[in-house]
Amino acid sequence: MKTISVINYKGGVGKTTITANLAAELAFRGKRILAIDLDPQASLTFSFFSVDEWRENFEALKTIKNWYDAFIDKDTDLNLKSLITHPTKVNLGKGCLDLVCSHLALINVDLELATRLIGGTERDLRNNFLRVHSRLRHGIESLGGYDYVLIDCPPNFNIVTKTAIAASDYLLVPTKPDYLSTLGIEQLEKHVGEFVKTYNRYVADSGSDEWGNIGAETLGILFTMIQIRNQQPIEAQQPYIEQVRKLGVPILKTYIRENKTIYAGAPEYGVPVVLQRVSGKTYEDVQAELEELTAEVIGKIST
Repeated sequence: MKTISVINYKGGVGKTTITANLAAELAFRGKRILAIDLDPQASLTFSFFSVDEWRENFEALKTIKNWYDAFIDKDTDLNLKSLITHPTKVNLGKGCLDLVCSHLALINVDLELATRLIGGTERDLRNNFLRVHSRLRHGIESLGGYDYVLIDCPPNFNIVTKTAIAASDYLLVPTKPDYLSTLGIEQLEKHVGEFVKTYNRYVADSGSDEWGNIGAETLGILFTMIQIRNQQPIEAQQPYIEQVRKLGVPILKTYIRENKTIYAGAPEYGVPVVLQRVSGKTYEDVQAELEELTAEVIGKIST
């Protein structure tokens, strides 16, 4: 079971679109997939369920917020399995796509988790740090039965995001090739490295078998919302692509083109673009890119 966090400090770069389509295509290829929505905007959740469905069936007792609340309010470990939902509109063949929904009030959880980091002694601080940040990792490890877990992270580096990084084997970083979207990539790499270093130092200092080292690997930067001309990104986007290359971070070969019309309508139907039955070259090109992305991700993880 491999866990991939889809992350970027900048919102609006296609993070949720990539998570939904990658999860759906992996499932269509026969993989068992669990998607976890950690973004308070709940866009991944609403990619598979309508708002009315969510309110009626999941809002009260079946979201990732319930899982964090159990720890914050009662200091208990709620079984993550009890929160798993099963989108029914996606034709997956022999695969499986499950989802843990988000909640619009998840934004408040981070402040409440911060209170759990307080400690009177250095040992208390260390143990609280490890306990808070390892929660999602332990929750996912308790499940088993999945080939891939995909986590849609919030667009920041808060405690909830750090729990995803601690749980992850890989990080996938979608980014639009423009100034604001690429600006934070170097900082993201730096902050992840510092967090991993601190976490693993605390593990070593604890001398306990309860914790294990972490080390999420950057699977790659994925350029999204590409405007294509003559089979290449337009001239205005190319300098930003080259700027990211100079950072020395892995970059995926696949580009995901911009098409607001196709992607905007997908959540309404509950079926990601990559699995929709459509005709026409534009749709076919978009779906081909998402299929290529899936193949590239599988290939990079398998090597």
